[in-house]
Amino acid sequence: MCRWLAYSGAPVLLDTILYKPKHSLIDQSLHSTMGVETTNGDGFGVGWYTPDANTPATLRDIGPAWNNRNLREIADHVRSSLFFAHIRASTGTAVQQTNCHPFRHGRWMWMHNGSIADFHLLRRELTLLVDPALYADIEGTTDSEVMFFLAITFGLDQDPPAAVARMAGTVERIGREHGVEFPLQMTVAVTDGDRIWAFRYSSQGNSRSLFYSSRVDSLRKLHPDVAFLQEASDETRLIVSEPLGDLPGAWNEVPESTYGVVQPGADELHPFVPEPA
Repeated sequence: MCRWLAYSGAPVLLDTILYKPKHSLIDQSLHSTMGVETTNGDGFGVGWYTPDANTPATLRDIGPAWNNRNLREIADHVRSSLFFAHIRASTGTAVQQTNCHPFRHGRWMWMHNGSIADFHLLRRELTLLVDPALYADIEGTTDSEVMFFLAITFGLDQDPPAAVARMAGTVERIGREHGVEFPLQMTVAVTDGDRIWAFRYSSQGNSRSLFYSSRVDSLRKLHPDVAFLQEASDETRLIVSEPLGDLPGAWNEVPESTYGVVQPGADELHPFVPEPA
């Protein structure tokens, strides 16, 4: 399906997280080890925040990430304290720029790995539940973007976990009304530029892979001779579809049916349960 990463911490160059790791997202675009597909070449996107802008910047393209010269160029020059990056393997919708993640609305960014099963059967009913004031802002044709706008409709600005739970509950209800046994498969990341919420859930209870990084101060004690750990800030956090390397103790699997919050201070993990909307 897809692979993605979210970074939060001290400002770094995009190159630091996108190209330099041993099993970077660029490497995963050709050699994914935990995804449904080994190759994720149906487009890519990156998004980031800067101090002087009210909305995040995004770069999205339909070509594969591994040979995109513009992506390679900006990676050496763009610095931010919060990045989203996504490589796409289409589940049936068109390979076009408006279908590439991350999706943006106002200050929010959203990216997704997974699918709504039989989306072509459910698309009309789900889309008609989007707030009419938001409908014109849907640019593409993916299930992922409809999920985003449903979450906005259900109160993403007020309570992100509750909004995503209502979105998931709605997808499952409508899916089962159409005879779809397991309607939803998702790992989702969403951010307002200050905090990141990451969700791992599937109707079948067999969700796509998702990992979060260990605390940097703990890793320094385990690996005092690893140079990049000495340079990383204590607030550095990564959430990834699959680990970026094999450093012992660096990666932790997000439990099934769980969401996490990356924020200033203590991060959090909570159970995730869809709710009727």
